[in-house]
Amino acid sequence: MKTMTMRMAVDAMGGDDAPGPIVEGAVLAARELGVGIVLVGDSAALREELGRHAASGLDISIVHATQKVEMDEAPSLVIRRKRESSIWVATELVRKGDAVAVISAGNSGATMATALYILGPLQGVERPAIAIILPTLLGYSILLDVGANVDCKPLHLFQFATMGHEYAEWVLQKSNPKIGLLSIGEEDTKGNEVTKEAFKILKASPMNFIGNVEGRDVYSGMADVIVCDGFIGNVALKISEGLADVLGKLLKREIAATPGGKFGYFFLRAAFQRFRRRMDYAEYGGAPLLGVNGISIICHGRSSAKAIKNAVRVAKTQAEGRVNERIQKDIEESMTLYSKVHEEYLQSLRRD
Repeated sequence: MKTMTMRMAVDAMGGDDAPGPIVEGAVLAARELGVGIVLVGDSAALREELGRHAASGLDISIVHATQKVEMDEAPSLVIRRKRESSIWVATELVRKGDAVAVISAGNSGATMATALYILGPLQGVERPAIAIILPTLLGYSILLDVGANVDCKPLHLFQFATMGHEYAEWVLQKSNPKIGLLSIGEEDTKGNEVTKEAFKILKASPMNFIGNVEGRDVYSGMADVIVCDGFIGNVALKISEGLADVLGKLLKREIAATPGGKFGYFFLRAAFQRFRRRMDYAEYGGAPLLGVNGISIICHGRSSAKAIKNAVRVAKTQAEGRVNERIQKDIEESMTLYSKVHEEYLQSLRRD
């Protein structure tokens, strides 16, 4: 019996330099990962772009979309007026079962809003979360949420941990991943009321919860999954991106400042290249929107072909690991635990 090829819907018009690097990355993914690709966007432009690559014989098709979403457009506009846009049409392919995942480097807010509107959340999931992979001293960790939810309740943080646990185990291949709660101190009593209650729920859960994690420990590898609300997560992410950029520029400036620096770089070039790869977002592909009834990967607006290819790889691994099914099962099984601990926490507040 012939097995069906896994197909990915790629928003070919999303991204700062689309469709060039998007199409190139899709071709690389089809060639190297053995998946089918559906490019969604202006069919004439996409056929012309495909003609620049050795795509003959690859499982790549084109679905026409008459509109595109600009990077500065409000997500609500897409739902009201741009239902013929490439991101909308690509997400519809997932809903109809014609693709297992949607990948977009376009307007991240629009990508998330479209996924929520068309695919909807998994049953029992109150708030989907954007997860980002970070390099650490010990490998990689996941930080979530990094922007989907500004204000969160303890239940949301608990569900983020549940989703991050499954993603770390089945995509990053981390057995019994360590879960940390981002807070202002390691002590159980540190944090606001939301994090203090979330701490109690996570501590009572069967997950490998290691307690609070401070900002200075995010890149240490202490935790495999770091949980926070989207406001804190997005600030932490943007600070990290800015710091990495500044460090790279300062390093180049210091190397170029003296003949000795240039001479030393000659011997350390391989180490610097490895460091650059570890810090390069293109290595990690994109950020999954966990908790929606489908697979949605949100990529950086400046994504290169390599980043798009790796985003497809991330989507493929998520599908093969049946991460959504596992999240669904965990969420259903955990609600009784949450209700019990939540009631105990409320009673403790009344006693105090």
